[in-house]
Amino acid sequence: MNIILMLLPAIAWGILPLAVAKINGKPINQIFGTALGTLIVSIGVFIVLKPSISVVSFIMAALAGGFWIIGQLGQYNAYKEIGVSQTMPISTGLQLIGTSLIGVLLFGEWASVNAKIFGAIGIILLIIGVALTGKKDQKSSNSGNTKTMIMLILTTIGFLVYNSIPKAMTSSGLAIFLPESVGMVIAVLLYIIFTRQPRVLREKASWQSLLAGFIFSVASITYILSVHDNGVNSAFVVSQLSVVLSTIGGMVFLHEKKSHHELLLTIIGLVLIVGGAIITTMF
Repeated sequence: MNIILMLLPAIAWGILPLAVAKINGKPINQIFGTALGTLIVSIGVFIVLKPSISVVSFIMAALAGGFWIIGQLGQYNAYKEIGVSQTMPISTGLQLIGTSLIGVLLFGEWASVNAKIFGAIGIILLIIGVALTGKKDQKSSNSGNTKTMIMLILTTIGFLVYNSIPKAMTSSGLAIFLPESVGMVIAVLLYIIFTRQPRVLREKASWQSLLAGFIFSVASITYILSVHDNGVNSAFVVSQLSVVLSTIGGMVFLHEKKSHHELLLTIIGLVLIVGGAIITTMF
């Protein structure tokens, strides 16, 4: 059962980008459906488990969920611009780099000298891996690729805040799942209001995207359970295999084209990203 719990988050998070990309809709449709689908599942979990959480923790978790929307919206836009097979390794690598640095600077992680050395090596591997997976042969695509990279870097800040807030909270695990999803839905609705896109609420693609929320919920719930049963390090490292699944899936199932040279760089980049994740987590 422990092995299944470790693998399920990787499988679900790996499938998520493929499911989203298959839905004929704009990123705003996809993010609305994802947030609402997550809220539906979280309400069910809350009714069954009835976890306790303070008002302050509820607000902080909701704030984390709002920042998650920023990061995920950046990913969804990137799927449209450069494809899943290029977006996921870049986005995952950026998150790993940022989360590691925040852990060191704000939470005092990597306290020993050895941890700092191996951590620095891990970050270097992640940076090289991101650079390799983002490399394109076509010179004509450089401008659009650069703009998308800048967008991913900026929106990754949302993921970093989302990952960091729970570390400063007394409540954790499934207790913060509902408030996070509440924050997600509020953030999406605010985005829809400010961008004046109320039609999104009526569009078919938005409701089809509920599936993405259900998949995300499966990943999140099983990851929390895996952390409880297998420990943070093991659960986190195995979950990062999702980037391999989504990248390969983008090429196989979404028919995203790569030249032989790009494919080789992507494979090397993925190996470096997974290796960097292992090093920064285990040491």
